[in-house]
Amino acid sequence: MTFSTDSIRNGSSNAFNYDTQLVDAVNSTVNVFKSLSVDDQLAVLWFAYTEMGRSITPAATGAARLQLAEGLLHQIIQMSPKEQLQVMRDLAAKNNTQVARSYGILSANTKLAFWYELSELMVKGFVVAMPSNYQLSRDGSQVLQALKELDFGQQITVLRKIVTDMGVDPLAD
Repeated sequence: MTFSTDSIRNGSSNAFNYDTQLVDAVNSTVNVFKSLSVDDQLAVLWFAYTEMGRSITPAATGAARLQLAEGLLHQIIQMSPKEQLQVMRDLAAKNNTQVARSYGILSANTKLAFWYELSELMVKGFVVAMPSNYQLSRDGSQVLQALKELDFGQQITVLRKIVTDMGVDPLAD
């Protein structure tokens, strides 16, 4: 086989298209997620962590400094169920609250681990659980399905982008 500039360009082009498609899949999933209602965002996170959490956990907690989030999680446990739900909504909506500012200073991996731990606390009954009759919107279902179809690395990237964007960065102007 003879290699030419065209064959190299075509080979690179295919690799570039593949990489571009992967980036597009991640970005489009994140963008549709951001367009969901706050409650649907929380539901997608809940389903993602409960249905795919076993594979997400090692990546999240392995690189996280969860001790930085433990105080925040403990604060949430002490709240009433109504207050717990409001805190989660405030985080997703980026409302400027003390909890959202405390969350905002966490690293991306710690935020990923925070939501995993929060879902575990929900399963154990320490934090208000997802209502069993909650109906995810059509777009929410599509985001969840798209997330499931991504490979592991893409799933982590999507979840990291989602949770990193939540809360309020107290250091930003």
